[in-house]
Amino acid sequence: MNANTSRQHPAEWDQDAQLLSQTARDLPTGRHQFHKERLMAQIHEQAQQVQREERTATATAPQKARRFRLPRPAITLPAMAAALSAVVIAGVVTVGGDGSGVRDSGVATGPALTTDVGTASTKGVPQLLDQISLAAAEGDHPTVKPGQYIYIESVLADTFVKTVNDKSSLASHELHRRQIWESPDGVKGWLIDPAVNDGPEGETLSLPDEQGNTPKAHLGSPSFDYLTKLTTDPDALLAKIYKETKGQGNTPDQQAFTTIGDLLAESYPPAELYPALFEAAAKIPGVVVVNDAVDAAGRHGVAVARLDDTSGQREEWIFDKKTHVYLGARNVQVKQIKEEGVLIKPGTVNFTMAIKNRAVVDGMKQAPSQAG
Repeated sequence: MNANTSRQHPAEWDQDAQLLSQTARDLPTGRHQFHKERLMAQIHEQAQQVQREERTATATAPQKARRFRLPRPAITLPAMAAALSAVVIAGVVTVGGDGSGVRDSGVATGPALTTDVGTASTKGVPQLLDQISLAAAEGDHPTVKPGQYIYIESVLADTFVKTVNDKSSLASHELHRRQIWESPDGVKGWLIDPAVNDGPEGETLSLPDEQGNTPKAHLGSPSFDYLTKLTTDPDALLAKIYKETKGQGNTPDQQAFTTIGDLLAESYPPAELYPALFEAAAKIPGVVVVNDAVDAAGRHGVAVARLDDTSGQREEWIFDKKTHVYLGARNVQVKQIKEEGVLIKPGTVNFTMAIKNRAVVDGMKQAPSQAG
């Protein structure tokens, strides 16, 4: 589709968060989803211009980033964002003259994703997070050596607002496979994602970027080496998260929950850090349990979740009910809202993903099955 589309480049949710919240992460351009989409590129470009003027930054758009983060559905945006563009749910898609609803990459669109909302309860939250923490501590987390790469394979889809001839409606991008490689220091990487890449071979994420900058890793753009240096004390870790994400998101508590969720998704936290992340999450007010949640691969599990009262979306981290292994995540609309004239009903799945494989491999673009 020769179109402006909702699905952001992986970094642009981070960058938009910097603009919209008036606080800054390090401009991790290329970190969130779908950077080739022109509408979001325009938002990104304008956001960077504002940041350059306000903070005398030297970066220019577009840039490569440390790596492309998994997509993060948009939340209710401040007026500044609305002035840049109308971004709803995972964004807005403006379809080209043919009205095909198909991206340049060939990822097709279909009806909005829906699910049963499910019942959320605060009962059993500490116990579940304790079980997940213990399972994480006992899990296999191999050491990543210099020259090796972290490989993560996932499947994902999202719901967005599509506009054809000035008429908007909810639609979804089809479920598709995503593969990413990253060196321990975050400087070298590769992405294969049909919703992002211009061709099936994928594209490099290696730094420095086009301007010769090598951004430093941080909570919003972590490398494996960065994660190994984070404190494993849950209280200190949560305090760091609150401090470094101050002003981002709709509320401090929701942003802290989202930050931990991002670290669980497309990264490979060291064995020592995993339990600390869950123990920190247990200290965030408003965390609930959803007894039945389904990831993008159709696997049923139990979810640790939190409702964002501003956007009406519930962010869910989904775990296997028996092993408590992390399966994936999704964002479900719980409260009905109307954005840009489109009604977002409860049960709309704004974003869904499932981790299919996490491994350490010896070469760029090497799959685990090719190792050895």
